[in-house]
Amino acid sequence: MTKSQRILDLMQILRRHRHPVSGADLAMEAGVSLRTIYRDISALQALGASIEGERGIGYVLRPGFMLPPLMFSNEEIQALALGAQWVSEHTDPGLALAAANVLAKISAVLPADMRDELESDAFHVCGRKDGTEPPNLMVLRQAIREQRKVRITYVSTGEKRREHVIWPIGLGFDEGRQMIGAFCEVRQDYRVFSAETVSAAEMLPERYPGRRHEHLKKWWAKDPARCNAEAVNNLRLVRSSG
Repeated sequence: MTKSQRILDLMQILRRHRHPVSGADLAMEAGVSLRTIYRDISALQALGASIEGERGIGYVLRPGFMLPPLMFSNEEIQALALGAQWVSEHTDPGLALAAANVLAKISAVLPADMRDELESDAFHVCGRKDGTEPPNLMVLRQAIREQRKVRITYVSTGEKRREHVIWPIGLGFDEGRQMIGAFCEVRQDYRVFSAETVSAAEMLPERYPGRRHEHLKKWWAKDPARCNAEAVNNLRLVRSSG
């Protein structure tokens, strides 16, 4: 492994840790000696990386530092392209456009050979089985980002139309299905709604109380028997950046 690749790998390891991590743990994760870790941290700091900490205490990388000029491996390029394809096919038009914009920005600064890899059609993500657009996801994503209440109209079991006010805390995507994780004011409990059953979603001016990630913690701390077990097992609520 070259020094540049080793330093790049160390940057990625530091980015994964939000709290200080010891040099010994960094060395173990990177597969190098502790002395090498100390040298590479000094090299990164000389390049301008804001790495705080010291030997025997631990190190943390403060946000804002990027190594030019976007050094990606072939596998990372393929992962980016596949991920963007999946977002385009399985989410809403707003995120699909954002994914296309991300790829365009990355492509503009990549070397020619890597640009060819990014634009390769060797890998493909299949589209939705029914070809329909997921309803109301843009409204729900904005509500999640702003922690706003949403009034939804949905078709329940038995084809009954119901209206609930919910506190959306996450969206899940599972094999072409879109699921909404939320606190329901009617049930006074956390529930999973299938986005396909929601015919209307109106974002309300009122913000719901508490912090969204705390609601997520409460959600996963619940007794699974009190939740929709099948939905909980199949759904992975994800943090939404909007």
